[in-house]
Amino acid sequence: MDLYLKDKIALITGSSRGLGYATALQLAKEGCKVAINGRDEARVKNAVEKANKETGTQAVGLVGDASLPDVPAKLVQQTVEAFGGLDILITNTGGPKPGSIDSLDEVAWQAGIDLCLMAHVRLIKSALPHLRKSSAPSILTVTSLSVKQPIQNLLISNSVRAATVGLTKSLALELGKEGMRVNSILPGWTETERVAELLNARATANQTSAEEEARQQAAEIPFGRMGKPEEFANAAVFLVSPAASYINGVMLQVDGGNYRGIF
Repeated sequence: MDLYLKDKIALITGSSRGLGYATALQLAKEGCKVAINGRDEARVKNAVEKANKETGTQAVGLVGDASLPDVPAKLVQQTVEAFGGLDILITNTGGPKPGSIDSLDEVAWQAGIDLCLMAHVRLIKSALPHLRKSSAPSILTVTSLSVKQPIQNLLISNSVRAATVGLTKSLALELGKEGMRVNSILPGWTETERVAELLNARATANQTSAEEEARQQAAEIPFGRMGKPEEFANAAVFLVSPAASYINGVMLQVDGGNYRGIF
């Protein structure tokens, strides 16, 4: 199936590893020009080199922390300067600090808001003038299954990411009038470095091992395993592609059926 992505221009934040990198790589395989972003310069450089070598498609690296107020606009501008425009924006950020209501202070909460809500707001607001010039503009926010099924000890994520889903649905209604699509993916437990960190923290709290925590978590998923980053990426690439031209305002779970609700 042709996804009509050849020569489209995409900015994917938080894409030097994990879900973001898998998505950037798959977009590049489809012929997209991709801007790869992360906070660590060496990691970004390595990701760009791997993507260029594996796909032969043009990729550039942009270093910056998208949770900082002035960075999103710079990332958008650098992408436009590198490629001459912007068709696809994927707003992906890391996860906030885990913890309970007693253990999390206001500094942690504000950091979580900047990371999991305001980064999306700032990126989208900065990108809109350029997306409006595209013939097939698309925005994808990456949130979490926790917005529908709260995850133990991830209080900030459970709370703040829900606001990003509200933002996504509101913008789908508002920007749909301009032919712009806005969707979100709600990933479940996937084999990434972030999940490994969460399982290590859970193992410490429960006095178990990360392997045991991973086994228990996988047992709750109908498939009996966690997802792979490329499985998330396949869904993300389709959603942002022109092939999904009538899909707008969707909050898609990519979780192996882990969500227990009907709707």
